[in-house]
Amino acid sequence: MDISPHKVAYVIVRARELGAKVGRWDTPSDDADGDTILESRPSDGTGRELQSFIRGLNEDEKAALVAIMWIGRETFDDYDEAFETAKQEAIGPTEKYLLGIPLLADYLEDGLESLGVDTSEIEDEIYRKV
Repeated sequence: MDISPHKVAYVIVRARELGAKVGRWDTPSDDADGDTILESRPSDGTGRELQSFIRGLNEDEKAALVAIMWIGRETFDDYDEAFETAKQEAIGPTEKYLLGIPLLADYLEDGLESLGVDTSEIEDEIYRKV
């Protein structure tokens, strides 16, 4: 792979956090208590942080992340083919493309599993830190 499993695990963890957010149902408030912590708020930096992280990857790492997602989504079976296609078809910001994919974390996890990589311990370590 052209990206470290730790970096992919980080994207998985943050994408899960972002996917767990729900639309606000109450009036705006700057106070985020236990009852509203999973609400999507403009001040929540999870999405911006994940976008920035992906944007900071080099071009091969971005292509690898897309390739792994495609494998997990069963668009491709072969990593090399998926990777080369991702490099050739990259026309816009990778972070916007990936964050627009429903179930991104699941696809990345499934893609890694298909490639024989288990990141569950790395993910647990990341969850403990955040």
